[in-house]
Amino acid sequence: MSEEVDRATQGSGTESGSRSDSPRVWLIVGEKRGDNAQIRSLARSVSWAFEEKTVRVAPEWIDGKPRVRASLDHLDRDHSDAFEGPWPDLVITAGRRLASVGLWIKQASGGRTRVVVIGKPRGRTEDFDLIVVAAHYVMRDAPNVARHAFPLNQVDLDALAESKRAWAGRLRLRPRPLTALMVGGPTGGLRFDVETARALLEKTLEVVDSQSGSLYVTTSRRTPPAVADWFREACPESVPLYLYRSDSAFGENPYAGLLALADDFVVTSDSLSMMVEVAQLGRPLRIHPLTRDAGPVEGALVAAGLLEALSPRMNAIPAGGGVARALSALGWPIHSRDLTAISRRLVEMRLAGWLGDPAVEPAVYHDDALERVAERIRALVA
Repeated sequence: MSEEVDRATQGSGTESGSRSDSPRVWLIVGEKRGDNAQIRSLARSVSWAFEEKTVRVAPEWIDGKPRVRASLDHLDRDHSDAFEGPWPDLVITAGRRLASVGLWIKQASGGRTRVVVIGKPRGRTEDFDLIVVAAHYVMRDAPNVARHAFPLNQVDLDALAESKRAWAGRLRLRPRPLTALMVGGPTGGLRFDVETARALLEKTLEVVDSQSGSLYVTTSRRTPPAVADWFREACPESVPLYLYRSDSAFGENPYAGLLALADDFVVTSDSLSMMVEVAQLGRPLRIHPLTRDAGPVEGALVAAGLLEALSPRMNAIPAGGGVARALSALGWPIHSRDLTAISRRLVEMRLAGWLGDPAVEPAVYHDDALERVAERIRALVA
């Protein structure tokens, strides 16, 4: 979904509960809404004032995977905030592209800046002061690794109330229950093509029709153009469809409004942050599990009975191709993520159900990970 930033946290604003004598903290945020939400949630839990630095990745690295190192070479410097001293005591960021920015700041500060990265950075792990990894990351234990179950998203109830007021008029006439379909995209070897989209929409419409309700569909940053075009043609005229645009005006993206006002949700299994945010609210959540995009060799081995077909409902699915899967089966994992860990855990804990199965009455969401990780961060800078 396109970014809807709380303007009160832009720049060097001090949030409620933060200390005026706190260390200098920078949040390095980018174009990934889910990552940015985790960064901000963790910073708020640390309870120190912070300043946001927004960066944009150069076009050639939007889909590419730059090597993790102390560098700004992969950034679009003309559309990114500047970095200059005085350097912060603490940087909090997420993902390999922004992790490199954190290491550059640490180098520029002469090693004084502490760098916390959310997610496995895929390199230079010993250079980070704390690496915060949820259950879907595959990573060895180390003194600078903090583990937790789910992504660190924390729904901002004040922002949710504001979104409810802003969107109430636009959604008021939609028949209830209102189902929000959050369309993701391919990641790590999970397939999301037109065939996937067709099955997703058909199953969702079955749920909506059985409830005599209505549907609102949104796509996301990862949704392939061909899939977005298919939804444009396939959605019934009575169904509002929002097609993600990176340049959409503030308040145009319906994600926050739907989070505040929809009665239940269908989310594709690649969209970890969305699944967790819905689960926190205690709303009915149906997950559509994406399947692996098996290559011809792997497909032939499965067809011959030499390799077991993996079910996204039942099995851990290594990110990457057939080589990653084969090495994982042999006990030599090279993959960084289990692509089904979060969705399977949500279902196991009855926080969600699978799309197409009987509806699940959601359990109460409880996760104390934010405070545990925040305490480790405060100890780093003390």
